[in-house]
Amino acid sequence: MKLKPIVIAMSCALSAFAVAGQASADSDHGYNHAVVKSVEFIGMNAPSTPEQKADVYTTAKVKVTYRNGKSDTINLKYHQLMATTDVINGKSVGGLFDHNDDPIDDALGQITSDAPDGNSLMVIPGMRPADSWKKANALALVTQYEYRGLPPAGATGDFWSKLPATMSLARIDQDKRSGALEVTDYDNISFSEVDGLWIPCAASLSPWNTHLGSEEYEPDAKTREGFLPAAGSQDGTDINSFSSYFFGDAATANAYRYGLVPEIVVKRDGTTAVEKHYALGRFARELADVQPDGKTVYMGDDGAYTGLFMFVADKKGELSEGSLYAGKWMQTSDVGTDGGAANIVWVKLGHASDKQIKKMVDNGIKFSDIFEFSNSDPLDSSYTKVQTYMGTEWLKLKPGMERAAAFLETRRYAAMLGATTEFNKMEGVSHNAEDKKAYIVISRVENGMSDTSGDIQVKTNKGGAIYELALKGKVRDSDGDRIKSDYVATRMESIPELLGSYSGTADASGNKCVQDRVCGGDNLKYSEAMRTLFVGEDTSYRNNNYVWAFNVDSRKLSRILSVPMGAEATGLQVVDNYNGFAYIMGNFQHPGEFGNSDPDWTDVESQLKSNWGVGPDEKLLKTAIGYIGTEDGALPAFK
Repeated sequence: MKLKPIVIAMSCALSAFAVAGQASADSDHGYNHAVVKSVEFIGMNAPSTPEQKADVYTTAKVKVTYRNGKSDTINLKYHQLMATTDVINGKSVGGLFDHNDDPIDDALGQITSDAPDGNSLMVIPGMRPADSWKKANALALVTQYEYRGLPPAGATGDFWSKLPATMSLARIDQDKRSGALEVTDYDNISFSEVDGLWIPCAASLSPWNTHLGSEEYEPDAKTREGFLPAAGSQDGTDINSFSSYFFGDAATANAYRYGLVPEIVVKRDGTTAVEKHYALGRFARELADVQPDGKTVYMGDDGAYTGLFMFVADKKGELSEGSLYAGKWMQTSDVGTDGGAANIVWVKLGHASDKQIKKMVDNGIKFSDIFEFSNSDPLDSSYTKVQTYMGTEWLKLKPGMERAAAFLETRRYAAMLGATTEFNKMEGVSHNAEDKKAYIVISRVENGMSDTSGDIQVKTNKGGAIYELALKGKVRDSDGDRIKSDYVATRMESIPELLGSYSGTADASGNKCVQDRVCGGDNLKYSEAMRTLFVGEDTSYRNNNYVWAFNVDSRKLSRILSVPMGAEATGLQVVDNYNGFAYIMGNFQHPGEFGNSDPDWTDVESQLKSNWGVGPDEKLLKTAIGYIGTEDGALPAFK
């Protein structure tokens, strides 16, 4: 399927952004029409009471300063749109489905996810609001649900990766006066035609207005074929269980159909079209971030011993065919520095189309068709020793299998060709068009990044690091061939203000990261209009995770959201201008997963069950999907 661009007007510069607050001499119905000079977030304190620690909330503010010298200061508020287990027009939010689009049930009814993640709030041209009396605009919200962590009724244990995942489309009415959002309809997005959805993590909105999802932690095709995993393998997924719940048979699911990029088109009538992209490679992708050229895509690879990948499409706005590259870290900072810095050289893995790779999978290609392999040293120099997310192996490519290896075994093949596969927990990616920079987060700097061998040798930091990538054109790959992009990363350097602050000694509440710095950054989104990088956390080294705003000019870091104790901040998306309003989207997942070292834990746990518990046993299955706005609705914005 060829996905055609849908153009929507969005503000892309600071001078195009303004917000409303207290009335001033320049205000008209609460809107300040003066040109904006700067946007400053005024952070909130860390939660201190059991009620705060168990809640998703903000007490932060935003100050907007105009070039005429006036300013507005606006109180922020978190607005919950819906929650998993809610029932909207007869549909359970986060409800799971099988290959026939029938609900997957347990003794209590339809099984729902407890882990909403990537969001795409979208303007769909021609879509009509439920309120047709000129009071609202129509928006659409695609949300993906990463997994179900808690067991269904009658089952025990952790159910991460054991069940098929899902995505939903919520129809949204946007109040024309306040910008407040209201869900008016909800439905699941069917993945029956593409063999289901596997562990979708973060997401991005493409420049042509489609939802770009992810399928993280690709299942190992080698072990799926019946071979033993390599020593040090990080793969803990359960494709047998996934297949049993989705297809009704443990053997049906093909590992090569997962670990891809699902792209979702939302149509004006609320129907959707789904396509999985094989041409972007297959690995533990957190998300795919498309650069301003509409062709170049950066992708983080989560887990231990992973890679940095770049895709350059042949045509703007089409991800179905192009060239795939893996980065090589050429360290320029001293060994053992905090975060580190490097020049990046790109190794071309290959060129392919979705059709070419999908045809291989349809024809039944297996891991053993691609590689000769051994889990121990075969004492044969024709084999290459590689250390990747799948462990330490010795691999030899079979004749004519270069393309299959590049696009179906992307990380393994990258390691064979000499690209760096030592990154650890590489997660969110975003970009700054005006400054021609990209940003990428490492949640925990450890393992291959901080050992004494290989390409990357930096200081261990379990609080993580965020890196800035300089982008430029006229760059050649490791073979000396020109890369057909003007957005090629040539330099990668940690941002000092965003380094984690982990300590092996916990404070009185059990926190091993300080409260006033980022720890375990995960979600990452940049706002062109606000000149601000937003960071959502996922760490167990602090009892509560936060969303932060980092101004790239002033270098000020501000906490703007706290999620319930033990939960991860997910679903981050920043909208600069939809019909005159701005939004910071945000969800959370798995409340109560950790935090019992906090002295308030007994009271916090009781409050968590009151807020987010479901059913007679009070399982913490209710998790919020929402946005940060003003007390009355949204942050207004206009061109």
